[in-house]
Amino acid sequence: MHSLPATDFEIAAWLRLSLAPGLKPAALRLLLTAFGLPEAIFDQPSAALATVAGETAARAALAPTGPEFDAQLDAVLAWRELPGNQVVMLDDPAYPPALLTMPDPPPLLYIKGRLDLLHTRAVALVGSRSATPQGVEDAERFARALSAAGVTVVSGLALGIDGAAHRGALEGIGGTVAVIGTGADLVYPSAHHALARQIAAQGVILSEWPLGTPARAANFPQRNRLIAGLVSGVVIVEAAMRSGSLITARLANEMGRDIFALPGSIHAPLSRGCHRIIKQGAKLVETPDEILEELGFTQRPVARAGSAAALHALFGEGAEQPRARPQAGATSVAEHAATHENATHAVTRATATSASPPSAEAQQLLAALGHSPTTLEILATRTEMEDTALQTTLLQLELAGQVTMLPGGRFMRASHERPRVDQG
Repeated sequence: MHSLPATDFEIAAWLRLSLAPGLKPAALRLLLTAFGLPEAIFDQPSAALATVAGETAARAALAPTGPEFDAQLDAVLAWRELPGNQVVMLDDPAYPPALLTMPDPPPLLYIKGRLDLLHTRAVALVGSRSATPQGVEDAERFARALSAAGVTVVSGLALGIDGAAHRGALEGIGGTVAVIGTGADLVYPSAHHALARQIAAQGVILSEWPLGTPARAANFPQRNRLIAGLVSGVVIVEAAMRSGSLITARLANEMGRDIFALPGSIHAPLSRGCHRIIKQGAKLVETPDEILEELGFTQRPVARAGSAAALHALFGEGAEQPRARPQAGATSVAEHAATHENATHAVTRATATSASPPSAEAQQLLAALGHSPTTLEILATRTEMEDTALQTTLLQLELAGQVTMLPGGRFMRASHERPRVDQG
């Protein structure tokens, strides 16, 4: 996989092709297949190039470089000298092999971090930028489990599900790849500067865009195509009906990759995109092991502790969270029932005399509930509310018909309660 560093002359030739306006990667691949290296392409007459890839591609490939090209080349060469940075060309043995199965692999890749991760078995984990608390927890948990099994987790460094996937994957041996839609010298969104530094140190950041390229909406579908190209399968955690994650799923499907989706409540806006692709043939998954098994990846050893299995059966989604919890669960449920009984009359009186809008605590609690059954302990962790305030607010929401208490001390939104969620 290791290769000698490309000469400045070679980088200049590849950079010229990668920057040629109007030269699409698929047409460039045709030219490279026919003539070999970039220098050979530049030596051909226009008619010879047009015969292989069409008039437009021939004109683009032979167009003279602009006045800014020398400065761009100097910037690339300087960036490559920084620790951890690499520029990998399409003919380099270090080029990610999975991308070579695409019809239009980028001619030039800008890479920060561990190049070896681009030669491993990988799964993409993507979803909404406006993720729910449950979605964020699921993304982290799935990514952590996949990474613990030695699988590299690929995502797009966006807010919401992508960020959670990277954070979870960094905790395992598999590591993570962030495929970005800007130049490799920029971080978008700015809120992920610290996360990007951690990924560059422990994982890898990958971009096909020229240095200095800002975040543009049109770049992200092309970014999604690279995510799909790098992996054996794509997992959608949460997605609205018009979500960029669904573009990733469609592109991955066209490349023959497996598509997986986590189901959710029929009342949750961010479950609708997942349900839509499940109807279209994506595999419904509830555990990370289902993904590992489906893709033929070796599963990690799983502790068979009876108490853990019982907790999972009782508490469902919340039970796998790596947070400290009461050992038997029954004590906290009993305590809640007692507090529930004692506080009911006071809350009933307060509710009866007030028809005011939901308090800030109530809105915070509804947001923390998401659309899946959730335990009291998880709500306390998510909201960081004091026990008394948490119990009182839960009761107010129950009496208002917005929250339902389920057996086993779990809570969920009432089925008719539909909060507005921003589209991701």
